[in-house]
Amino acid sequence: MGTTDSVEKPIIFFDGICNLCNASVQFIIKRDKQEKFLFSSLQSMRARKLLPSEFVELNNYQSLILKKGRDIKTKSSAALTISKHLGGFWPALYFFMIIPKFLRDFVYDVIASNRYKWFGRKDECMIPSPELRARFID
Repeated sequence: MGTTDSVEKPIIFFDGICNLCNASVQFIIKRDKQEKFLFSSLQSMRARKLLPSEFVELNNYQSLILKKGRDIKTKSSAALTISKHLGGFWPALYFFMIIPKFLRDFVYDVIASNRYKWFGRKDECMIPSPELRARFID
């Protein structure tokens, strides 16, 4: 990791071979004008070092994970918390946090368990462009 500032930035962990996940990362990058977030694939060594083992063992990459310090949000809570910090009208989606987590996560799990079938997958994790490289941690 780079500077002390980057240590304090929230990190979004995502399934690096999932087309939907990669599209979501690109979506976030375009709307994160203040560069609040860093990114790392769940397959990375950084994920193994920074996340509890249940998120990275057994290749179980079923959740988007947002980590800031010791705080870890997963699934719909991670997605909605991220939306709160994006430009445009996206922060309005945070309103859906009023829906009970088990209902939000049910919808999330249906999409997550079908993401490869519906959106496809890559053979390896995406490689960020040189301009975006500083926002990705290994």
